[in-house]
Amino acid sequence: MKVLIVDDEASQRSGMAAMVSAWDMTAETAADGNEALLKLEAFPADVILTDLNMPGLDGFGFLQRLRDSGDMPPTIVLTAFGNIETAVRTVHELGAYWFLEKPIQSGTLEVLIRRAGSHAGLRAEKRNLERQLSYKGSLGQLVGASPGIQEIFALLQQAGPSKACVLITGESGTGKELVARTIHDLSPRRQGPFIAINCAALPETLIESELFGHEKGSFTGASERRAGCFEIAQHGTLLLDEIGEMPMQTQAKLLRILEDSKVRRLGGKTEFEVDVRLVAATNKEPGEAVRDGHLREDLYYRLNVFHIHLPPLRERKEDIRPIAEALMADLNRKHQCRVADMAPEVVEAFERHSWPGNVRELRNVLERAVILACEGVIEMRHLPAFLQARIQSAAAGAPGNAAPSPSAPPAPAASDEGVIRLHIGTTVEEAEKGLILRTLEHTRNNKTRAAEILGISLKTLHNKLKEYGAANGG
Repeated sequence: MKVLIVDDEASQRSGMAAMVSAWDMTAETAADGNEALLKLEAFPADVILTDLNMPGLDGFGFLQRLRDSGDMPPTIVLTAFGNIETAVRTVHELGAYWFLEKPIQSGTLEVLIRRAGSHAGLRAEKRNLERQLSYKGSLGQLVGASPGIQEIFALLQQAGPSKACVLITGESGTGKELVARTIHDLSPRRQGPFIAINCAALPETLIESELFGHEKGSFTGASERRAGCFEIAQHGTLLLDEIGEMPMQTQAKLLRILEDSKVRRLGGKTEFEVDVRLVAATNKEPGEAVRDGHLREDLYYRLNVFHIHLPPLRERKEDIRPIAEALMADLNRKHQCRVADMAPEVVEAFERHSWPGNVRELRNVLERAVILACEGVIEMRHLPAFLQARIQSAAAGAPGNAAPSPSAPPAPAASDEGVIRLHIGTTVEEAEKGLILRTLEHTRNNKTRAAEILGISLKTLHNKLKEYGAANGG
């Protein structure tokens, strides 16, 4: 448990910190409210002990700042100037957890801190449950309501508590690392480390050192002993992403570790036991990787105890909205924005888009949109120009648009608000002209913004407008 002690008297701070440490808790101290607020940025305290009468930002101001932030840990107020009015104000008005007058009995304080810590744990669990219930379906940080993702949730709940290896497959950006983290969080190893390593990002000469560690002098540049990922992940979970990019020689050593749970550092003479759960991931089809010689067949069978395949986002359109809502909540916190929703046409556009980059692409698009919108609702104008153009192009080719009769001349581009429809027989030049003029109308003749939306340079736009003016005799 982490405890922050705020008191202007150095002897009081150090004395309470020593007492708290003796109770197997981690203590940090601050001399006033301002220093305490800075400490909380790097030290997420479970419980706060604070004096009231301090120079600078006193206890009242500190409590008010915590309350206004909306993320106030249970706070126990300690003061030598206590009275009923002060107690009522700090506990009821400012949201303090408890009120104690100095001098303080150590036994009473320990009981209060432990109770407050339990209260903080219950609040965190409540927030997590509320977050999960706010979506149609979720498991940890994974969100989705489609039958396919619900089947994955059920499989994860079975695989998570086991000791078995898991092989996760799926296109790039589908969330394979998030699935691995969920497996870790559902396992008895959740208190241990979760270590992820991308095999494709490491040079072949370094990958064994990263995985198994090395002894001093084992190769040029090995100036000291270094622990590998298997040691660092002891009693936890190790994710090997892009396992098909691992050199075959290293795959053979990995197979040996999986069979006897022993690792030898590079240059080492002895082996040592490791207790690590292995999760592997790849964006390649494993059978093809085996046939192509990129993945050892025996290693594949050893890893493939549980196989979890993540479908691409284009195959589970019903998950797009709940995933987007979860991402928006996270991005609002990251960028201190207050975006509440997406306009209906944005949701429709998202469901039309094929998302070749999957959830990673959706997050990137939403991050830009959240920053631009800042608050309120994400609208089409907040989406990237390439996506707007692609959506407009898809809308133009959507079925159900009435074609002109064969005897009628080709009709010029016609449009509704934000949508351009083209009749069969419209030439490319007419379609281009209609798109440019309608985009200018949409931007209220803001040529810079129109060029951005169209994905062309401002010079190209000016040249096109000159052509249209010459053709009209202008």
